[in-house]
Amino acid sequence: MAAVGDPLGGPAAEQRHQERTQGDDDRHGSTLLTAALLPAYWYAGVGARRGVGADEVLALIGGALAEAGGGALAALATAGAKAREPGLVEAAARLGVPLLSYGAEALAAVTVPNPSPAALAAVGAPGVAEAAALLAAGPYGVLVVDKRKSARVTCAVARGPG
Repeated sequence: MAAVGDPLGGPAAEQRHQERTQGDDDRHGSTLLTAALLPAYWYAGVGARRGVGADEVLALIGGALAEAGGGALAALATAGAKAREPGLVEAAARLGVPLLSYGAEALAAVTVPNPSPAALAAVGAPGVAEAAALLAAGPYGVLVVDKRKSARVTCAVARGPG
């Protein structure tokens, strides 16, 4: 996990998680419930046109993460067809996070709030950025920033456990 520095975020977002802990005094069968703060991580889903530069990718991700409230970026995620796009590879490297990729079938299985005919034509799924972010965040992931667009990039952010 990479902490994202200015301008791509701030302190890690936190979520509440309750855990049961047995009390020291079993004579009364007491159970102590404590709330532990566990970090949440951001997963940026990215779609891009061929030849996009890393600077444009990073600018859009930075804006989306700022909208989400900043935090620790765990990964970038995209369609398998875009996984070797130099601008995406460079953006992930500059952020110090992995670039995850998903096939068209996996992306198409995710219901997205903003489907795109262009994404369907390009990669065979109705959405890349939102679907990839949700897949990367895992089964407990939540989309926190819907798809945002620049001239050659789309980006969405999901929150998931670390």
